[in-house]
Amino acid sequence: MSTASDVATPVPQTRSQHPAVGAATGLLGDWTPGARFLATPTRTLLAGEAATPVPHDERPVAARVTAALAEARAGGQAAPVAVGAIPFDQEAPGALAVPRALRTAPPLAGDPLALLPAEPPAAGAWTVRQVPSAEKYGDAVAAAVARMWRGDFSKVVLARTLELESPEPVALPPLLQRLARRDPGGYTFALPTGADRTLLGASPELLVSRRGGHLVANPLAGSTPRSEDLAEDVRRAAALLKSAKDLHEHAVVVDAVHQALAPFCTEMSVPSTPTLIRTATMWHLSTTVTGIPADPRTSALELACALHPTPAVCGTPTALARQVIADSEPFDRGYFTGMVGWQDATGDGEWVVTIRCAEAEGRALRLYAGAGVVSASRPEAETAETAAKFGTFLGAVGASL
Repeated sequence: MSTASDVATPVPQTRSQHPAVGAATGLLGDWTPGARFLATPTRTLLAGEAATPVPHDERPVAARVTAALAEARAGGQAAPVAVGAIPFDQEAPGALAVPRALRTAPPLAGDPLALLPAEPPAAGAWTVRQVPSAEKYGDAVAAAVARMWRGDFSKVVLARTLELESPEPVALPPLLQRLARRDPGGYTFALPTGADRTLLGASPELLVSRRGGHLVANPLAGSTPRSEDLAEDVRRAAALLKSAKDLHEHAVVVDAVHQALAPFCTEMSVPSTPTLIRTATMWHLSTTVTGIPADPRTSALELACALHPTPAVCGTPTALARQVIADSEPFDRGYFTGMVGWQDATGDGEWVVTIRCAEAEGRALRLYAGAGVVSASRPEAETAETAAKFGTFLGAVGASL
């Protein structure tokens, strides 16, 4: 027989016994077109449509962002943050703004609910157009390789696009869910870049981050498509670690990152050999470069602008590679291979290379993918690499080449 002291007192129930459960996925679920969403391995950010644009003028973009943050703080915002994207041509107008309200959460990868599968894409009839065609892209690769053998330059990154059109307007929130849940440990973003235009992506590559007295850069170069067969997948990863062509391509990028950051640092650590990272579709050679800034006033975006464009997205020497890109690619890259990220008023921030991305407008999606071309490159291999990189978005929308 129970007495009053034997009866358990009900414990008030909350949605979660751990603050990480549902926090990041809640922000992911609340995103709507026009808002700004960014998930990184350190945090998850969601800002509504109300924001003050960072002006475009003759000042360097890093100076404009610093001024906009200072103005927001003077206007009463306790901890303003700039969020947005910068094009491949960082002199072109970008899509940067200081939100009037910002919601934050721990990293998406730390939220157990991120492991739940996203709703699969609905069956639809996508029209897919390759720009340029696979054949013409291969021809551009072959022409670049021929010039390298003549000694004109040593590397160029050539890209191609897919223009997708759907009978109905593209449903962007479920698309973002699929991108984020497929690689929750990466960098997932969705933000407006113009009237009715949205840039979405799931990038694996950190350009640079600054947190207090430390900076981190994580260049990726040298890639191979993954396989659904486990044994073959492991074989491809092992082969990538031994590939002379890919190791050379990677070393060129790491050296460029080292040389660009060295003037800003009192000390740096640059590993001598790369490691591997993986996404759902690709293996990449990866090196994590760390350093201590010499001047604490140097912001994350200043460091990012000093790095951009690295040979991982452009080539070397940079000026000639840019010209080859302009002559070879029949489209404007826009935000592809630019930068996307955030920065606060102290100068801390994270800036990511804008790859594995697409721009959406109405019923249309434009997908982008590129491959690093060196003298040992083969046109069919680089064409296959770009096709594999398209897989991130094609799988998320239920389309195929």
